[in-house]
Amino acid sequence: MAETVDVAVIGAGPAGLMAAEVLAGAGWRVDIYDAMPSVGRKFLMAGKGGMNLTHSEPAEPFVARYGKRANAVAQWLRRFSADDVRSWAHRLGIDTFVGTSGRVFPVDMKAAPLLRAWLTRLRASGVRLHVRHRWLGWEGRVPRAPRTPSDGHLLCFATPGGERQVRAKAVVLTLGGASWPQLGSDAAWVPWLREQGVDVTPLRPANAGFETDWTPHMQERFAGHPVKSVTMTLRDGTTRQGEFVISSHGIEGSLVYAMCAPIRDEILAEGRATVYLDLLPDWTLERVFDEVGRPRGSRSMASHLQSRLGIAGVKAGLLRECLPREAFNQPAALAAGIKRLPLTLLRTRPIAEVISTAGGVALESLDAGLMVKALPGVFCAGEMLDWEAPTGGYLLTACFASACVAGDGATAYLRSLP
Repeated sequence: MAETVDVAVIGAGPAGLMAAEVLAGAGWRVDIYDAMPSVGRKFLMAGKGGMNLTHSEPAEPFVARYGKRANAVAQWLRRFSADDVRSWAHRLGIDTFVGTSGRVFPVDMKAAPLLRAWLTRLRASGVRLHVRHRWLGWEGRVPRAPRTPSDGHLLCFATPGGERQVRAKAVVLTLGGASWPQLGSDAAWVPWLREQGVDVTPLRPANAGFETDWTPHMQERFAGHPVKSVTMTLRDGTTRQGEFVISSHGIEGSLVYAMCAPIRDEILAEGRATVYLDLLPDWTLERVFDEVGRPRGSRSMASHLQSRLGIAGVKAGLLRECLPREAFNQPAALAAGIKRLPLTLLRTRPIAEVISTAGGVALESLDAGLMVKALPGVFCAGEMLDWEAPTGGYLLTACFASACVAGDGATAYLRSLP
């Protein structure tokens, strides 16, 4: 016989835990179900390099980071902003600081203490956690939505003790995208929602590295080397300054992630994308040309570039990789290459390896409270929605904010039931 609960939150990542907090705070009995043996696994993985909670930049540029979905995410951020993230962490006893990049971190840079404090508070508010509960859909393995909202939602879970049914008055889905499936985000939900008439746009890599066909020398000599203090320009003229890393497959790192969406979309449309690197962004083309053209006597071109322009190591390797050999005998062509070095990218890294995903439940399929229009009483939040953002705290902030909106929406829905 099915157990009855007020709200079933399916997915125990940051969005699921935040939705549960909002709902429990409104007085509802909340049960969280997750397929993994423990909760917040991707959250903990993200914290291994320093738990980046949010970003301190002003609201207008912050919102612009969400690209095509900036207007929608702005509505979520009115409910739970970057400042609210810091206040929330402080209430959990976690002090934060702003790094030199503007990113906000816990003082100890760790995710685990924050997660422990959060779970303690959730349990104290009556939230129940059910791990090793893999959702199988509505009423068994073939999803079927209830006929009327008053029926609730009969959910089926696979557990170590066999299948379990739960009837929930409202459901909040926070199932993530398709990156790092070993941590729980395996996108199994996509066909289930599509069968219910929900518009789900294809999941695509976001915050991804890109592949190119390096020569064996480039792979063996420079894989793992950072390329610092450069700018990257796209075909449409978009330019950002930063750094990235050479991988054995291609390029990755913060500058690449910031430019990921347009590069990915160009590859999808045309089969490849070309980015342009300025290896000396603080130098004018004229100054580079003057230095390249100075007599070098018996010195090699490599020694000349190092002594006159400071170009050595991985930057020199990139020049050799991306420019034709004859350009090194033509000062104008070499100077132009240093200031606008073309690098052709062929593929994104596999979606299972990337930091996050784009695509998901189309926002047009949801109402303002993030309820699925085709499934009254079902709400969606977090990375499973169709939005994306670069790293830097923007992903986590929008996951939290969307969860607060979904929690509010589920509360209003529950209060409207007879």
